[in-house]
Amino acid sequence: MTLLTWNHACTVGVRAMDDQHGILMDAMNELRLAVVHGCGREQVSELLDRLIEFTRMHFWSEEQLMEQSGFHGLAEHRAQHHSILAQMLQSAHRVQYGEGVELGSILCSLREGYIEHIEGLDQQYGPWLNERGVH
Repeated sequence: MTLLTWNHACTVGVRAMDDQHGILMDAMNELRLAVVHGCGREQVSELLDRLIEFTRMHFWSEEQLMEQSGFHGLAEHRAQHHSILAQMLQSAHRVQYGEGVELGSILCSLREGYIEHIEGLDQQYGPWLNERGVH
């Protein structure tokens, strides 16, 4: 799995959310490096827990902005957030309890989910918020 790098497709046009997306990418990369360097299950589990907590905070921030602005796609967005968090929590459980987990495949799945979400659904709220003065 390659490192996540910031690119134009990741920009939603809302500085706070773009900054948080960058932090999420950094956290994902830190987790990737821990796996690549053979860090123990405990350290990987701690990094994954940290990523989950920041993801929760980020999703809450996004949802608050969308709710305050009356964004029409909030329900769909919130549903996808719940799905991503459920997948992350399941992965964390598997890592923590060593249920025959392949860390590389978990990381690839999480990475794909993040990129798909940021480059897909997140792109819908940026212009909406920009039109309402949120940049």
